[in-house]
Amino acid sequence: MTTTSLTQATTPDGTRRLRKARRDWRGWAFVAPFMIVFAAMIIAPVVYAIYLSLFRQQLIGGNAFVGLGNYVAVFQDEKFWASLGRVTIFLIVQVPIMLLLSLVAALALDSARLHGAGFFRIALFLPYAVPGVVAALIWGFIYGDQFGLTASVNQLLGTGLAPLSGPWVLASIGNIVTWEFMGYNMLIFYAALRVIPGELYEAAEIDGAGAFRTVFSIKLPAIRGALVIATIFSIIGSFQLFNEPNLLKQLAPNAISSYFTPNMYAYNLSFAGQQFNYAATVAIVMGVVTAVIAYVVQLRGSRKELR
Repeated sequence: MTTTSLTQATTPDGTRRLRKARRDWRGWAFVAPFMIVFAAMIIAPVVYAIYLSLFRQQLIGGNAFVGLGNYVAVFQDEKFWASLGRVTIFLIVQVPIMLLLSLVAALALDSARLHGAGFFRIALFLPYAVPGVVAALIWGFIYGDQFGLTASVNQLLGTGLAPLSGPWVLASIGNIVTWEFMGYNMLIFYAALRVIPGELYEAAEIDGAGAFRTVFSIKLPAIRGALVIATIFSIIGSFQLFNEPNLLKQLAPNAISSYFTPNMYAYNLSFAGQQFNYAATVAIVMGVVTAVIAYVVQLRGSRKELR
């Protein structure tokens, strides 16, 4: 961020020598506002969370230093493993379905064979513009088997649909998340498709490549970077799952527990159980798990791009 310029100086004997001028710190002045906000809003909370995780509130002695004791307790906590396993299943099932639907939509919009492409592009992206709380409330009304759309269907057809019951609640939440973020990922893929050079399509047409051959040989390899980015964002979002189950818990208290996801577990430990130290530990562990998995996905994606 600093620059050092060299100037020529003439010595008394007539020779010229290079000397360093003063450092230019103007670059730091431009990034200083961001660095201050980043340090105050990102680095400081993380450092404080790590600090909290090293202590434990005790009946006798107050807040006592326990070192890695809280981390040992987390890895022995059945509730933590249950919540982690639940979001892992959610990730394995929901993310591929959402990305596949987004990719198909982006390819359809880019094919120039879809009439009203502008309308469909806006329509698919519109759910992402709906606030998450509003989206969860809308789908909660739809899923309610005592009121709303599901209740009306049950009364009309005599069925017993219960989307928020135990076996179906995770799939119902996955449907909400897919509805919310499919358009967002579609836009990432569509933007990547639009910058593919036209010469590649012309060469493929000359070689007699059909539509499917063009997709698998040109379009998909060209947007591999966008696929990796969307996958990483989706992985992070899956491990951070909180808003939808937390709001739907009021409608399905028997199906959605206080430790349904790791984020819900940490939230309830902190605000309902007043266990701030242990909640910070859960948050730190989940942050490390998410970062490691996201890094592995990025590394594998980068290696494939280099081949």
